[in-house]
Amino acid sequence: MTASAVPGLRYDLDGGIATITLDRAEKRNALTLEMLDGLESLLDVIEADNDIRVVVLTGAGDQAFSAGADINAWAAVSPIDAWRHWVRRGHRVLDRLDGLRQPTIASMNGFAFGGGLELALACDLRIAADTVRVAAPEVGIGTIPGWGMTSRLAAIAGPSRAKQMILTGQPVDAERAEAWGILSQVVPAAELPDATRRLAEQIAARAPIAVQVAKQLIDGLRPRVAASLEALGGGLTAFTEDSKEGQASFRERRPPRFEGS
Repeated sequence: MTASAVPGLRYDLDGGIATITLDRAEKRNALTLEMLDGLESLLDVIEADNDIRVVVLTGAGDQAFSAGADINAWAAVSPIDAWRHWVRRGHRVLDRLDGLRQPTIASMNGFAFGGGLELALACDLRIAADTVRVAAPEVGIGTIPGWGMTSRLAAIAGPSRAKQMILTGQPVDAERAEAWGILSQVVPAAELPDATRRLAEQIAARAPIAVQVAKQLIDGLRPRVAASLEALGGGLTAFTEDSKEGQASFRERRPPRFEGS
């Protein structure tokens, strides 16, 4: 598959290491439905290639890994279509990434907010520049995380820390995120590409079947109840007046005025 075949993404393969780059630096690598579809197609290609040992996911530029779902595109659709397409498709693609047989590394070159953090959480390892911040800001625009954040973040960082991040929406810096287990490794920003490559090469040098089976054993059998409830919750909150106000305040660059309705 060529890079030109996947809008908003770049795909490279070098020595058994596949790299997928979110390529919308001018939009802080915000995710569109087309990018989700392209990512799913790339994962199908990677899954079928026995020569691929490791997958690296990163963002273009040095500002953002990903700002999450493109809120302008998301807000332009009806609540029902948001549930049908954005929520359900995001869950499907991130579950596909989470369940990929090859190990995955999120190389986080910049901040990861909302759906961007959810994308990183769906990877096996997260190596980040020391300038990175992570956040779950959805309640600030009147909705909730929609792509598995509530279950994945709680499993990785613990329920209390997941609640702190999701209920306040406040960013967490790289040092704290590493201490909480959200990031597996933090390095100086200038060293991130080399550190990511070293980590990928260390994994790629090991017996691939043993590596892939070990990954599946660690992941185990995860129930889908939490994800299903999250999808329903996302659909419910999309109908509220608070959600409309949150979207309007984002577009108008002003503080939201929530009424609890």
